[in-house]
Amino acid sequence: MTSPKYNRILLKLSGEALMGEEKYGISTDMLSYMAQEVKSVFDLGIQIAIVVGGGNIFRGIAAASKGMDRATADYMGMLATVMNSIALQDALEKLGMPTRVLSAISMHQMAEPYIRRRAVRHLEKNRVVIFAAGTGSPYFTTDTASVLRAEEMHADVLLKATKVDGVYDSDPVTNPSARFIKEISYMDVLERRLNVMDSTAISLAMDNGLLLCVFNLKEKGNIRRAVCGESVGTRIFDNQKTAIGSKS
Repeated sequence: MTSPKYNRILLKLSGEALMGEEKYGISTDMLSYMAQEVKSVFDLGIQIAIVVGGGNIFRGIAAASKGMDRATADYMGMLATVMNSIALQDALEKLGMPTRVLSAISMHQMAEPYIRRRAVRHLEKNRVVIFAAGTGSPYFTTDTASVLRAEEMHADVLLKATKVDGVYDSDPVTNPSARFIKEISYMDVLERRLNVMDSTAISLAMDNGLLLCVFNLKEKGNIRRAVCGESVGTRIFDNQKTAIGSKS
């Protein structure tokens, strides 16, 4: 069996992925699939933190573009991530993984408040930690929240599981000739305005040398392959030291 390359990871899951083949909400089949994929990594003995988006329920930016106050829309989007986090917690615990949801917005009946030291302690006790409600502030995406939490947790890598194979030089959905990019620097992502993460998230990752790996969630086993250092998706970094990573 291939050994894991990292001690601690942060996994970013899109809310849209939770829809599966549905047009809205949470697909129980997709939820179960995600839980099985996380379990395959949990069984390797590494520490797992997760951020899940809320786009399957509500997208703040989309609502703001139609006239809703941006801050109001973003707070509603944060609540959507809490719903997804609780659903994912239930699915993970049914597979025997102790899981804690920590919310950046206080709601004690459903989730623990986000406290960095408490989150680290949960990870050290081999509990899966799900960070809900983004950063707790409007105008920041869950991608930015993912990078922020990864840095706070001292994660070795941020794995972004998405609906495409990785990063392309243009949208592969609308452009069949789009070229796949195996490795790219943060600055190239910013300068070429590639649709990977928002510029705030990429800039924060660049400032702290956080290795990013973007890959297709729907290909079974990809999360485990990425954790084991196999060639999966696209890696975003700035130098060889960042790219190689380490397991101390």
